[in-house]
Amino acid sequence: MILYPAIDLKDGRCVRLLHGDLNRETVFNNSPADQAGVFQKQGFSWLHVVDLNGAVEGRPVNGEAVASILDAVSIPVQLGGGVRTMAAIEGWIEAGVSRVILGTVAVKDPALVKAAARAWPEQIAVAIDARDGKVAVDGWTGGSDLGVIELAKRFEDAGVAALIVTDIGRDGAMTGVNIDQVGEVADAVAIPVIASGGIASVRDIELLKTRKGVAIAGAVLGRSLYEGAVDPAQALKIAG
Repeated sequence: MILYPAIDLKDGRCVRLLHGDLNRETVFNNSPADQAGVFQKQGFSWLHVVDLNGAVEGRPVNGEAVASILDAVSIPVQLGGGVRTMAAIEGWIEAGVSRVILGTVAVKDPALVKAAARAWPEQIAVAIDARDGKVAVDGWTGGSDLGVIELAKRFEDAGVAALIVTDIGRDGAMTGVNIDQVGEVADAVAIPVIASGGIASVRDIELLKTRKGVAIAGAVLGRSLYEGAVDPAQALKIAG
C-alpha cells in the first residue's frame, strides 16, 4: 500500500483545512518545497498535492508553488485541484506532474476524463469526494446527485490509474478513515483505490491494510502527519 503525504496549497502556502472549508485553515509551512523535501527524506515514495485555490476557481492557480515542489524532489507527484480541460492536464504533465487528478470534471464531463486517460495512460486519477454518500464538486463547494459507487463504475475500463476516495466529513478532522466507504468502492471496481480523509493514527493504516476484500492501493496522509499523530517510519513499515 502506497502512502501519499498531502501538500494542500492555498495562496502559495502549505495548509490543512477542516472539512474542506477554506475559511478553516491551519498553515503548516510557508514553503511547500521545503515540506516536500521533508516528506521525501522521511522515505515516502509519492506526494499528493492539491491546488485548493484552483479547485474553487476552476483553473490552475498555485503553479509557482507546484513548480517549486517539482524542483525540490525526485519522487513522483500526483496533483489535483481545478483541472477542468485537456490543456490544463497537458500543462501539468509537461511541467513534470506524474499523475493528474480529475474531480469536478469527472462528474460534469466524464468523456473528457476518458479521453485524457487514453491520451496519458496511467497518468490520470479520478477524485471521488463524498459528502453523506453523494459526490461533491467545485472544490467541495457544490453538490451532485451522483452516488460514490455510481461515479466509480463510470470509469471502469477507462484506463484511469486510480480512484481517490475522500469522506469530506472526516477530512482534516482526524476522526478515523471511513473504511466501509473506501472498501465498498474497492470491491465494486477493478480500478486501484486510494483512501483519503480522516486518517488519525497508524491504526487506521493497519485497518486499511488488513481489511477483507480487494486490497486498498494507497492512503493519503494529511493533518495526522503534520501534527505528529502518525510516525512516518512506523506508517511506512505497516503499509509495506
